[in-house]
Amino acid sequence: MIDYDILIVGGVGVDTIVRVDRLEVPPGRDSVGVPAVLDYPAHTGNGVALACLALGLRTKFADFLGDDPQGALVLAEYARRGLDFSHLPAPAGTPRSVNLVDRDGLRFSFYDGRHPADARLPREFWLPLLERSAHVHLSITGVNRDMYPDIERLGRSSSTDLHAWDGADAHHLHYALRSDVVFLSAAGLANRPEAAMRAVLTQGRAELVVATAGADGAFLLTRDDDAPRHFPTVDPGAPVVDSNGAGDAFVSGFLHRRLAGRPVEECMRAGAVAGAYTCTVAGTHTAFLDAAGLERALGAS
Repeated sequence: MIDYDILIVGGVGVDTIVRVDRLEVPPGRDSVGVPAVLDYPAHTGNGVALACLALGLRTKFADFLGDDPQGALVLAEYARRGLDFSHLPAPAGTPRSVNLVDRDGLRFSFYDGRHPADARLPREFWLPLLERSAHVHLSITGVNRDMYPDIERLGRSSSTDLHAWDGADAHHLHYALRSDVVFLSAAGLANRPEAAMRAVLTQGRAELVVATAGADGAFLLTRDDDAPRHFPTVDPGAPVVDSNGAGDAFVSGFLHRRLAGRPVEECMRAGAVAGAYTCTVAGTHTAFLDAAGLERALGAS
């Protein structure tokens, strides 16, 4: 029995957002006043899960979580939003990051590196959830990397986001070659993503690869394409204040339309619309486009 449209595994934490004028240390100074420093439930799996939930997908999220104040913040937010979340105790507490966000909404993130690289969610925890899900999205945190044999055995579709992959790192490559839909950022490839996109399709099982490029839009390469197709950004209808979570929103908008069986061109437009909307809201994963808003935006495009 399928209870969930999408299962997201891995990728919850807490972001501390520091808003700065520029992404640099002011010369000749050892401190500077900034607007209020705030904590938000965050990280990539969190963003995809909350965005999918806002779009009306039956969403399940699973991960480790710390028994600490940050974990309590996450659980309170999920209870408020109604996100169905299952978790096991995190070996080193709730993951954290500090994000510097400049006046144009650009960010630089410092990620907490104290978590063991070999931590894995046990099969008895995630297998019952996978069996009840139509699609699974795997964050590249490593806790879920043992799931692929069962995903393939059960015939479930899968996706992953490689973020700023350099085209070679073996950790990312594991996810790239085992997922049906692969997202990545062109930023890690000097904004020349075609070779990496082609390699994923040639060497792996992916049906398509999407490379997001921020203000320059996104690129799509399928097995039928001779070259990547470019899709421009859309006007968000409001000033851009914070790019945190835009990539996760793009993924969710794309998957919302793909899981509905819509053409891939519509999926790309939906991703662009959802990502643009998120950039108009300050903070990490604080607001996402709902299904009605997505339909209106697609109808107007």
